[in-house]
Amino acid sequence: MSSQQLVLKQRALLLDAVCGGGSAEPLDCVLDLLLAWEVLIWEDYLSIRVTEKPVSSNARHLLDVVYEKGEDASGLLLAAFKQVLPEEQKSELCFGKEYAVLEKNRPATATSALLTDRPVLVKKLRDNIDEAFDVLMTTGCFTIKDCDGVHLPAYTPSQQVRRLLDQVRYKGETAARTLLKYLDQTEPENKEHQILEETISFTASPDTLLFQRKLRSSVAAQSHFLSTYGGTGRFSLDDIYTDGLLEVMNGSGETTTLELEDVVGPVGILNKDADTVLVSGEAGSGKSTLLQRLHLLWAREALFTDIYLLFPFSCRKLNAEHRALSLKELLFLHCCWPDRNQDEVFQFILDHPHLVLFTFDGLDEFKQGFTDEEHHCCPTQPVPIPTLLFNLLQGTLMKGVMKVVASRPQAVGPSLKHYLRKEVHLKGFSPGGIVCFVKKQYSDPGMAGRVIESLQGNTALLSLCHIPVFCWIVTKCHQELLGGEDGIPQTVADVYLLVSQHFFQRKSSQPQGALRKGWLEQHLDTVLKLGQLAMEGLEASCYVFSGHELQRHGLTEHDISMGFLIYCNDMSVTDSKRYEFLHITLQCFFAALYVILNRRNNRSAIPKLFQLQHRQPSSLSPKCLGHCVDRSVEEDESKMVEKPNLQITAQFVSGLLSLQHRNLLLDCCPAALREHNVKQVVRSLSKAMQRHFKFIPRPVEGEKKSMHAMPSFVWLIKCIYEMQDSSIAQNTMAKLDVEHLKLTYCNIGPVECTALAYVLKHLRNPVGLQLDNNCVGDVGVEQLLPCLHNCHSLYLRNNNITDEGIRKLVEKGVHCERFQKLALFNNKLTDACTQHFAWLMKSKQNFLSLRLGNNNITSQGAEQLAEGLSCNRSLQFLGLWGNHTGDRGATALANALKNNTELIWLSLVDNGVGSAGASALAELISQSKTLEELWLNKNVISRDGVECLIKALKMNSRVKEVWLKGNNLSPEEEEELKKEESRLTF
Repeated sequence: MSSQQLVLKQRALLLDAVCGGGSAEPLDCVLDLLLAWEVLIWEDYLSIRVTEKPVSSNARHLLDVVYEKGEDASGLLLAAFKQVLPEEQKSELCFGKEYAVLEKNRPATATSALLTDRPVLVKKLRDNIDEAFDVLMTTGCFTIKDCDGVHLPAYTPSQQVRRLLDQVRYKGETAARTLLKYLDQTEPENKEHQILEETISFTASPDTLLFQRKLRSSVAAQSHFLSTYGGTGRFSLDDIYTDGLLEVMNGSGETTTLELEDVVGPVGILNKDADTVLVSGEAGSGKSTLLQRLHLLWAREALFTDIYLLFPFSCRKLNAEHRALSLKELLFLHCCWPDRNQDEVFQFILDHPHLVLFTFDGLDEFKQGFTDEEHHCCPTQPVPIPTLLFNLLQGTLMKGVMKVVASRPQAVGPSLKHYLRKEVHLKGFSPGGIVCFVKKQYSDPGMAGRVIESLQGNTALLSLCHIPVFCWIVTKCHQELLGGEDGIPQTVADVYLLVSQHFFQRKSSQPQGALRKGWLEQHLDTVLKLGQLAMEGLEASCYVFSGHELQRHGLTEHDISMGFLIYCNDMSVTDSKRYEFLHITLQCFFAALYVILNRRNNRSAIPKLFQLQHRQPSSLSPKCLGHCVDRSVEEDESKMVEKPNLQITAQFVSGLLSLQHRNLLLDCCPAALREHNVKQVVRSLSKAMQRHFKFIPRPVEGEKKSMHAMPSFVWLIKCIYEMQDSSIAQNTMAKLDVEHLKLTYCNIGPVECTALAYVLKHLRNPVGLQLDNNCVGDVGVEQLLPCLHNCHSLYLRNNNITDEGIRKLVEKGVHCERFQKLALFNNKLTDACTQHFAWLMKSKQNFLSLRLGNNNITSQGAEQLAEGLSCNRSLQFLGLWGNHTGDRGATALANALKNNTELIWLSLVDNGVGSAGASALAELISQSKTLEELWLNKNVISRDGVECLIKALKMNSRVKEVWLKGNNLSPEEEEELKKEESRLTF
């Protein structure tokens, strides 16, 4: 079969391979190769790689363009796919005959070399991009504006490198020669690095090489399969893994999207002297799966190829290790045992720490909180596991070894953050990630389509699916989801009841669907036994259970076969079987069922779940699980529970006691006990909220009364939502008397937005709702709409919102009389959003402030926005900092704003505005009776433009400042112009 026929026949498979992970990186790598091999010319590349279009659209265009180029081009396209795709994806594809890339003469110009050497240059520049910027700026090839345009947080490091190469090519031969000369100067370092690697390979003894092969094999075997419920089904990680949204924040608070390979890379480093990278994410966000993927790719030599040895650890399994161990014993007992010459292998690790990587999964599940009080630096001296772990993390022991730690954010306190190299935030699935994950769960595309359609038709359920573990549950329960009589799940408790019913139905001898109403009562004995095990485990910070413990709780093989407990592959030397709950959230769910259904429970059990101390006394059982708790500290640690897991348990308790589930509990729990439990939850929530409201500070004179909420406030809001009782929400909001509610950096995602809207819609007076620096996204925006009528201001800076989210927001906002201010700095907005904002401006003549900085709005979008602004008389603040409006856009905006009678502040910083745009803005200044500040920093305005502004300022004494830093002016010109007009700021 010819190469063209193969491209045509395998079109769907090729598209899925290059787009399936939701990342643009595979497509970019293919494009790099095709440019280097001269299959594509530069104009082809520009027509294919359109940033505003989805990756799938760009990939389809690539296949069309190459197919039209003929047989040889199609063959080289397949060769590029073969080089870029991982091994597991190649197995489904046929690449035809081998096409050799012909050696070509070195390009005659530097700009041509940027294309022919593009794949190599991308790799070289990834770790040197900041130094390259410095060189280009020092030599005058780049301006600050050029650097800022490349360094946008929305781009991954690889995308930033490619934009840098593109920008250098636009600048011409001088810039290209400067960049290539810089890279040539760094080449000796690269050669030394290669020599170092060759020396290591050469000097590593045969026994060390043997150990490396064994370690890779062991890690690959542990990582290859992702266990599913009951341990009865096992999916290949390759078949099921879907990228989550990874972000890192720099020192100034801006975020950058990362790929998996960037987790230990240079992007986002805050403390270059530290060695520990934190992967932070909420329960169920996919931290363990991400580490498993990292392990598997390392074992296949597809990732972190400069890491010689990787040692994976599970903190929940380290909890069960009571012996004092040395570092050597920890590595070899818990990861991989050297067949020969332990001492030589260990000495290699000590001599080459920079070639070693440790990963620790589930630090939040480690019994003891981090402390740096006890120092230990001897790798051969045995010490307790906590001492060993904490000294590894802070670098006192084995300085230079990179550590990657996965944890929920609540478990990482200030003392540990002091030792972090950087913190990577895992924020679950993007909307595209949900679709990709669901498709991978089903062999039948029709079934996948029906599930996706069902999710997209119910935004409350779709918002839950941004958390991977919830998305997995929904796909497992598709029959109940699509044909359920009880409606679509709305709350987290609904979802877990759904999966519980599914598990019990799977093992039931009754016909499909026969369980229905009475399923909980029928399996109450199993539920209570699992619940007691779960609750006692939480009390003891224990997540791994021996067979003896299961027997002590009366759990039989039949109970285990239901699938909630799975066999735990223990990497230690013990031969005893160990079990763990399918997921920590499932352990919390059964603990919640136990709290509600166990008639012998202490009546203070529920109130103590809602206490906000970090650690609190146990209320349910004085016993500890013998295999999990060190007897020397049993007396103290048996009285402590973990706050994050208690909060999840309390949330489940709230949901299970909702009116919706009253009939389900009717035959399992006396009505009087249920009503007592409900009253306790309501009372506990009320008291906890009152404590929050009590500490709202009095407003400073001239400022609004505001409340800066903590993450625990969000948790309480989620508990109220789980209750699904509007009277509780109404009573809670009746006591909230603030004008501004600040919830920044609180991990607010679509799930939290659903709960916030449910409660805030009952506010008596409107508030300004500030949700900056969260992960709201388009689905979260849609979930917030029910409370928009109670928001006079909405701040959504840095929240991954696209034009689609804006469309839905504006559709609702035009009908909300009190909605007057909107801030959307640093999202993913393009010109497509401006038609909606234009409608907003035309429709709302009381709208006061619109801030759209650091998005991707061009002159076309500015002109579209101007159409709406020309009809608006009320807008006071307009911010478009860091877009691409240029002179044309600035002129359109200036002309539109001449009709405005309220404008106070206008920002067009860093928009490519030149003197023509400045001249148009000068006319606005001369006519405006309200404008006070105009911000034009980081543009390309020359002296002629500034003189127009000065002339206008002489006609308008109301304007207080015009900011002009970083324009095309010499220091002498700035000094001279400043003397002429003191209101100019350079």
